[in-house]
Amino acid sequence: MVMSPEVDRIPVLRDRAAAARHLARICFKTGPPTLTGVELEWTVHDAVDPARPVDAARLRAALGPYAPTTLDPTSPALRLLQGGAMTVEPGGQLEISTPPRARVTALIDATQSDVAQATRLLDAAGLALGRSGIDPYRPPRPVIDTPRYRAMRQVFDRRGPDGRTMMYSTAGLQICLDVGQPEHLLARWQLVHAAGPPLLATFANAGRHAGRDTGWASARMGAWWRIDPARTAPVWTPARADRDPVAAWTAYVLAAPLLCVRGDGPDWTAPPDVTFADWIDGALHRPPRVDDLEYHVSTLFPPVRPRGYLEIRYLDAQPGRGWILPLAVFSALLSGPDTIDAAMAVTAPAADGWHRAARYGLRDATLARAATGLLDLARSALPRLELPPALHREIDHGLRRRCAAAERSQP
Repeated sequence: MVMSPEVDRIPVLRDRAAAARHLARICFKTGPPTLTGVELEWTVHDAVDPARPVDAARLRAALGPYAPTTLDPTSPALRLLQGGAMTVEPGGQLEISTPPRARVTALIDATQSDVAQATRLLDAAGLALGRSGIDPYRPPRPVIDTPRYRAMRQVFDRRGPDGRTMMYSTAGLQICLDVGQPEHLLARWQLVHAAGPPLLATFANAGRHAGRDTGWASARMGAWWRIDPARTAPVWTPARADRDPVAAWTAYVLAAPLLCVRGDGPDWTAPPDVTFADWIDGALHRPPRVDDLEYHVSTLFPPVRPRGYLEIRYLDAQPGRGWILPLAVFSALLSGPDTIDAAMAVTAPAADGWHRAARYGLRDATLARAATGLLDLARSALPRLELPPALHREIDHGLRRRCAAAERSQP
C-alpha cells in the first residue's frame, strides 16, 4: 500500500505505553461539566406500509443535499438548521447528531428543530421514523455497503446472526455527558454504568422484531450482548468498582480484537483474533499509527464509551419526544455529588443486571425498585436544570408515569 505524505506524518505507536497515553488524552478530557449532547437514531419506514423495504435510492432522494456521503458520494452533506449532522447506518437507520449545548433546554430546542426538519424531508418522500429500538416489521437487510460495513459483517457472521440484526435492524438513543473534573471522574463513570440496567429496563421498548415477539424487553440490547463480549461488554462492573477508568478503558481497548483494518482497497477484513495489542507487538505487516488506534476505538461498542466525553449507548430509541425523559434523568442525576452518591446507593442491588434488564425489563423486581428510586431522585433534582415551566411539567409528568409503571411491575 502506498502511503500519502499526510499519512507518513501520523505518529506510529511503538509500544503499549504510547497507546495508553494517547487514549488518556483523547478519551477522558476532564474539566468542568458544561456540555450535554444527544444522538438520535431511528429505523425508517414507508409511511403507508412500514414492512416495505426502503432502499438507498429512496433515502438519497428524500434527504437530498443533507444526505451523508456514505449514502451519496456527491452530496454536500449540509447541516440541519441547528447544526445537526445526519448520518445513515448500514440498515438505512437515520441518525441526527445536533451539536451539544451548555443548557439542557437549549439542547432540547435545537434537537427538536433538527428532528422536525428531518421529519419534513421524510414526509415529503412518503417516509416515517420508527418508534422503537428495533425494527418491528422487517428482517435485517443491508442498505449501505462500505468496506467498514463489509468487514464488520464478516467478523460478526463468525459468531452468528446477531451482528446483522444489530447493523441492519436496531436504533438507539445516545446521551453524551462531559467527563467532569478529575476528582469527580470515578464517581461519574461509576454512576453512568451502575444506572444502566435499571434505566435500560425503564426505557426498553424493543420487544418485537421482524413481525414476531422476541420475548425480550430490549431485543436490541440482546443482540448487542451476543455479538462479541470483547467489544460490547461493560468496561465497569461492580466487582471491580474502584478500578481507574483510564486504566480499565486502556486494557479493554488493547485486548479487543480488530474489527477491520483500513486500506486502499475494498477489503478491510481483519485477521481473526488479532487484538490491537498484538498489532503493536508486530502481528501485521506495518505498525499501527495513532489514527489506527482512534479508528479501532470507533469499532468498540460497550454500554458506555469514553470519547473525550461519556457516551451512554444502552438506551432504546424512543418515540416522538420520549428521548427528552432519559436526557433529563441523566442531567439531573449527575447535577451534583449529592445526587450521584444517592443514585449509586439506589442502583447498588441492580448494577450488574444488564442481561436481566434486556431480557425482562421492569418485570425484574430488583430492577424495578432501582428504577423507581432513580426516577424519584431525578424528579427531585429537576429544578437544578432550570427548565421553562411547561417543559418542567412535561418531564415531571413523564417521569411520574414511568415511576407508576415501575411500581406496578413490582410484586
